[in-house]
Amino acid sequence: MLTTQEIMAILPHRPPFLLIDRVLELEPGVRVVAEKLVSINEPYFQGHFPQQPIMPGVLLVEAMAQAGAVAVLQMPKYLGKKAFLASLEHIRFRRPVYPGDVLRLEVVLEKIRRDIGRGEGKATVDGQVVCEGRLMFALGDGPGQA
Repeated sequence: MLTTQEIMAILPHRPPFLLIDRVLELEPGVRVVAEKLVSINEPYFQGHFPQQPIMPGVLLVEAMAQAGAVAVLQMPKYLGKKAFLASLEHIRFRRPVYPGDVLRLEVVLEKIRRDIGRGEGKATVDGQVVCEGRLMFALGDGPGQA
């Protein structure tokens, strides 16, 4: 298991934009299972339907991408690199995510070739799929340098 501090040593993201709290399972270059503990104190809940707060869909996708990035960036070849989201395919939102939910993020990497990769992501709450789809990413040192 990786803690938040260990995740921050891998990813450049910091709160409030770090969207995974812990990694439960990790096979570098293969798959990852991570969690986000969704709190009412998240800054986006102040303006995203304050009377019925739900986690924005784009942040669900970003959370899946961050989880997948951990699996990629733990490969020896990519240590110290950054993963940039390149495209999304077949993203589906199945149900809302509310404060108090424990978001489980699973990403299976399909392939990585010439610093471009693809993976299938799925986010669940209590075993129910809330979001799923394909993520493509570029690996590099910075924007325009992937």
